[in-house]
Amino acid sequence: MSIKKILLAVAATLVVNSAAMAADKLRMGVEAAYPPFNNKDASGQVVGFDVDIGKALCAKMEVECEVVTSDWDGIIPALQSQKFDFLVSSMSITPERSQVVDFTNPYYSNKLQFIARKDADFPTEGDKLKDTLQGKAIGAQRATLSGTWLEDKYGMDVNLKLYDTSENAFLDLSSGRLDAILADKYASYDWLKSDAGKDFEFKGDAVEQSDKIGIAVRKGDALKDKLNKALAEIIADGTYKKINDKYFPFSIL
Repeated sequence: MSIKKILLAVAATLVVNSAAMAADKLRMGVEAAYPPFNNKDASGQVVGFDVDIGKALCAKMEVECEVVTSDWDGIIPALQSQKFDFLVSSMSITPERSQVVDFTNPYYSNKLQFIARKDADFPTEGDKLKDTLQGKAIGAQRATLSGTWLEDKYGMDVNLKLYDTSENAFLDLSSGRLDAILADKYASYDWLKSDAGKDFEFKGDAVEQSDKIGIAVRKGDALKDKLNKALAEIIADGTYKKINDKYFPFSIL
């Protein structure tokens, strides 16, 4: 075999091997501003429930994982433009989102609940909620189920303030610039245990009980089936429970 043919054969082998290596590495997208599900620790490392679940799924699929962060407002376009391969960032499964991305089976369930100061009179039962919200400054994160719920049901009755991150909404609540916020219960649970949240509490019952959270992939991507298989496996072998118990004293599945 000539030197030229040998070099061509080596080059072809390198291309094949490189493609195989690329197929064994996945990029997972997260917002990194939604503790305890996804945020950055003091060293700048992205951590949280979502990240741990994503890494456990990659381990089951026997692929290497890389975390890629994105602002919430642009996180679906970032997935579609292939900046990462799957999105594990506490995203609610909604009909609108399902038109542009595919979702796995839910990997946890959430609820929407109001939070206000402990000494605030804030009735939420039935028709009382409309009167309660009248003229008040209510916060929620933009482009989330809580923000959409408030806009659809009470947009004309409240001074609704939408935030780029949940952290900024909590900041305005603790500083008195908001009367209340509507947010995901389990993310709020973590904040209520902090010094900033010690004077606040959940008000009434959850207003939305069926918020299902899924992992998003691009439309038609076979990765969805692999993620679903891996999710079932980490639930069955106890890995999911270990991650759940790391963050919550109750099941969120």
